[in-house]
Amino acid sequence: MIDRAIVRLRHYLFVSILLLVPAAIAAAKDIPQSRIDAVAAAIKGQVDGGKLAGAVMMAAQHGKVRKLAAMGYQDLENKVPMQSDTIFRIFSMTKPIAGTALMMLYDERRFKLSDPVEKYIPEFVGLQVAKEDGPDGKPITEPPAHKMTIRELMSHSGGLTYGFFSRSQVDSLYVAANVLDRNSTLKQMVAKLGKIPLWAQPGTIWHYSISVDVQGYLVEVLSGMPFDRYLEDKVFRPLSMSDTAFYVPQEKAARLSRYYASREGQLASEPNAEYLQKPALFSGGGGLVSTAEDYMRFAQMHLNGGTLDGVRILSEEAVTLMRSDQLPKDIAGLGGFMDPGNTFGLDFAIVNDSEKAYGQSEGIHWWFGVAGTWFWIDPANDFILIGMIQTTNVFQAIGLHRQAKGLIYGK
Repeated sequence: MIDRAIVRLRHYLFVSILLLVPAAIAAAKDIPQSRIDAVAAAIKGQVDGGKLAGAVMMAAQHGKVRKLAAMGYQDLENKVPMQSDTIFRIFSMTKPIAGTALMMLYDERRFKLSDPVEKYIPEFVGLQVAKEDGPDGKPITEPPAHKMTIRELMSHSGGLTYGFFSRSQVDSLYVAANVLDRNSTLKQMVAKLGKIPLWAQPGTIWHYSISVDVQGYLVEVLSGMPFDRYLEDKVFRPLSMSDTAFYVPQEKAARLSRYYASREGQLASEPNAEYLQKPALFSGGGGLVSTAEDYMRFAQMHLNGGTLDGVRILSEEAVTLMRSDQLPKDIAGLGGFMDPGNTFGLDFAIVNDSEKAYGQSEGIHWWFGVAGTWFWIDPANDFILIGMIQTTNVFQAIGLHRQAKGLIYGK
């Protein structure tokens, strides 16, 4: 009886949401073209000033493209112009795609968000938690207060870390184990993680982590398919994302943007070969390459409530869960390098305080990649903006992203 009541309540809530969506979209006002153009001009200013080699910026509202601009060069040394179909390393913009894949399996009732991760990944059974520094570089541990759940895994509150965004003995153990070795498989990665204590007690802190790579392995376990094939068959092909993959095949190699660092005031490209070969590790946390146009199709599917061009990828319920606050009530905000006025859902950051978040609409959900790619989805204004650059200067990229937000939403 209780289960039936829950099902009826869920049905009522989501029907109510569906009834409200058309009214919300109808009420959405057009973003002034001058503001969209100002974002493109700000990016072009950095290109013209020699701070960026090139960029692609794309904006859409009400399902229609408002701006698609390719600026500068994808290969500065050889003067190859940036194109709208230039391929970029999107790094952590992989995360919402990986989360989408996992939530497709949620829609199939393969798992519950409250399930312990170790139910599907036995390598995590018995994981201890680092309590304080110990001798010989190994922390003193304690048992977890509760087992890490899939909800915590998907909201970066499960107690995992990354190895390079924080400093601790646990981070050092990640580095020593080379947990993100491109020559290892996801199964080998989780085997390494199963031998390293958790960075924090599950559910006690938001901490950016390797958790989305673990989600990629969960997709493999739950689906019985390699993660790359699952994404291709279930996400990329249905959404016509033809240039999104874990590497760039030879026939598309000329379209891969170079990746630039600033040395003595001059831009210099980094090696390109790594992304021209298929890796063993299909990193759900940062392994994909894509184009602005491909990623727009993914974002538009989410904005549409899980569908695009008549193809349903996710249920309304799954989409709503992903863009709703999933953090425990005791975790107040994200902290660290994250923007103020945000909380976290399932593989999306979510604006929950417009005043603190540069005037952005509450409900915007977004993420970015360490090489400078970024996107946001704005349900209140039925609007999406994507920026694609390739720089090793993460602070420059974050600054440009924040400037774009200010230009669109600032007073």
